[in-house]
Amino acid sequence: MAGDKNIPSRSGDGRSPEARQNTSDVTQSSGAEVDAFLRKVAQSTAPAPEGGRGRLIFAMDATASRQPTWDQACHIQAEMFKETSALGGLEIQLVFYRGFGECKASSWIANADELLRRMTSVSCFAGHTQIGKVLNRAIGETKKKKVGALVFVGDAVEEDIDHLGHLAGELGVLGVPCFMFHEGLDPIAAGAFQQIARLSGGAYCSFDASSARQLRDLLAAVAVYAAGGRRALVDYGRRAGGPVLQLTHQIK
Repeated sequence: MAGDKNIPSRSGDGRSPEARQNTSDVTQSSGAEVDAFLRKVAQSTAPAPEGGRGRLIFAMDATASRQPTWDQACHIQAEMFKETSALGGLEIQLVFYRGFGECKASSWIANADELLRRMTSVSCFAGHTQIGKVLNRAIGETKKKKVGALVFVGDAVEEDIDHLGHLAGELGVLGVPCFMFHEGLDPIAAGAFQQIARLSGGAYCSFDASSARQLRDLLAAVAVYAAGGRRALVDYGRRAGGPVLQLTHQIK
């Protein structure tokens, strides 16, 4: 990592000083709440893209700083895709990085139970961020077959921001918006995630342990987008209101 720009120091628990804060566990939603919300999402979606299912890359930072809320956050994130067939048809590729240069990607998954199993089997290991690898994978995958969107959930950036911006711009040219979900308060990460979102034509949103419901709603909105396109997302935003509507205003 020598020579990289904008690399904040991390403390022993893996957090940058700006991001360290006391957080409670993410509150798990009840099954009834999830089911009711997914029904509303399904009612708002447009048909799947012609020629097959929509495709979404779901990428996660699995470094040590995310450990305190990892397990419950994974459940919240995975629950949004339990009924992907109701979202017009959606295939998801799970990508995560952790440890010493480890960055893995699953095959394309259309089964919600399989997605949940894979997400909840990942554990956090200390290491540097590898967002560049995530963006490069999205570029490679969409050159093979169109990817509707990239979702990224993380709390830090330890890479050359100019390089990440270049990759984000490539994704913008390819029509793959990056939806950057920022856990915590690290200002360096916030600035980098906002640039990636802007250059790719996507959107940025911050969240913490107290905003689990908001995270669920926004993840559902992105799933709608990948399954049915911008029109489906805008329609859903009008119905959902609140932060989802704010998200749609950022989309070009």
